Amino acid sequence: MEVVIKQASEDACIAGARIVARLVREKPTAVLGLATGGTPLPLYCELIRMHRDEGLDFSRTTTFNLDEYLGLEPTHPQSYHHFMRENLFDAINIPVENRHIPDGMTSDVPGFCRDYERRIRDAGGIDLQILGIGSDGHIGFNEPVSSFASRTRIKTLAKETLQDNARFFDGDPDKVPRHCITMGIGTIMDARRVLLLAFGESKSRAVAGMTEGPVASVLPASILQHHPDAKILLDNAAASELKRADYYRWVYENKPDWQRDA
Repeated sequence: MEVVIKQASEDACIAGARIVARLVREKPTAVLGLATGGTPLPLYCELIRMHRDEGLDFSRTTTFNLDEYLGLEPTHPQSYHHFMRENLFDAINIPVENRHIPDGMTSDVPGFCRDYERRIRDAGGIDLQILGIGSDGHIGFNEPVSSFASRTRIKTLAKETLQDNARFFDGDPDKVPRHCITMGIGTIMDARRVLLLAFGESKSRAVAGMTEGPVASVLPASILQHHPDAKILLDNAAASELKRADYYRWVYENKPDWQRDA
């Protein structure tokens, strides 16, 4: 696990976008795992700018989204289908047939989940998975005490997650769907590379536990300590509870140029 601390979230997202762009340029058929929510938005904005101004080409890229609420139509303004169209897909050239997002309206949840896993395998696996982290340490919608071996499945959302996401539903946690389809932790860990973004003081406790605490299912993101290529991009606020923050900064500042990619 490599921890990179930037002054501001915008700086971290630009660094993350450069990592994604480098992969897409070196491997045009790259398979990307995508996240939703406010955290990756500046990263997506920078990818859109690179596509528009620098010709970054996504025409052979395939994407798989982490999750979707159960019971929301793809056209619902708070569905992740809608989020991805509004914030990325409508502005870049990923073919529609190469975009994969869990189906929140499926009538066969177990069957859909098995098929989602199959489609990831058939695509060759995920090259780079983008993640955020919940204030309780969840990744995707894998709530605390989720199995580290879990695959794509239905999950019941924790009260804390409902409260955190209420801001997207008129501030009312009762309007947030109680269930979702999410990639499992085992699915996430299969990605060849993981890029986790975390910003703001509200994420600082989870970030500290994830990076410097014990690996435990009560803090799902802590499993990334065992990933062979996980990069954690933080702003100063999210890094504020890290005991070894100065060490992470020193390591980053003293990396050889050929190793620096963010």
